[in-house]
Amino acid sequence: MTVATFADTMKRLNQNMNQNDPAMYKVPKSSNLAAQYLLLYEMSLPYGMDLNNRIDVDKASTRLTVILQRTSAKRLRDLDEDARAWMKSNLPEHMFSYGTGLSVVFAHISKRNIDTMLKGISLALILISLILIFALRSLKYGLISLIPNLFPAILAFGLWGYIDGQIGLAVAVVAAISLGIVVDDTVHFLTKYLRARKEKKLSAEDAVRYSFHTVGVAIVVTSMAGFAVLTLSGFYVNYSMGVLTVIAILFALITDFFFLPPLLIAADKERAKD
Repeated sequence: MTVATFADTMKRLNQNMNQNDPAMYKVPKSSNLAAQYLLLYEMSLPYGMDLNNRIDVDKASTRLTVILQRTSAKRLRDLDEDARAWMKSNLPEHMFSYGTGLSVVFAHISKRNIDTMLKGISLALILISLILIFALRSLKYGLISLIPNLFPAILAFGLWGYIDGQIGLAVAVVAAISLGIVVDDTVHFLTKYLRARKEKKLSAEDAVRYSFHTVGVAIVVTSMAGFAVLTLSGFYVNYSMGVLTVIAILFALITDFFFLPPLLIAADKERAKD
């Protein structure tokens, strides 16, 4: 962590004006002397190199800048809250201020985005399940569809947490983006399976083979082709979103092709026994 303040500039000026004596690296005791140092310093600066980024024109307030290495949004929010708590306890009321900057702004935006995303995804899954139950005319298949719809995002975020550990603003929207594709794949597979079972009177195993034969290749091509291009981006936001979306879709394909078919076969065998 690095902290930059106007006091650092005054300490350096005081040291320079006293033959670079390390013991003089401190704020001048006299306000008049500090004003003279500041005037001399600002007069000697090239055009555009003034201290307006550190102190306002009226010389009434200064800016304190905290520079962190790459860190999490949660740590930034905690730091902002700790700083405000310290100012309330140790500074006069008129000196209280809020943290600013793109990092702080996006740290709070990502928190709100993730919270609302979780609520929206939960509501979307409930509505999707109800729609599938109505569309497929089966409570059992509607509930079964929840598994391939829900697991890919959970597995993708788990793997991303192991690889990177950071959930940024772009990564947070992946669950919502991938959900539509994941649901589309599941619906295609289930509709073909049910068509084979009801219209063609095939067994559960043959119905699964029919689904693979009719929509298997199409699901793979349409799912992977689009978002894989984003992984070639040099912009980290696009890159991270592309990578995690591809991971989520890959898990969706694995779930639809290796987990959903045995689940359908097992469910239909249980019904046949009944």
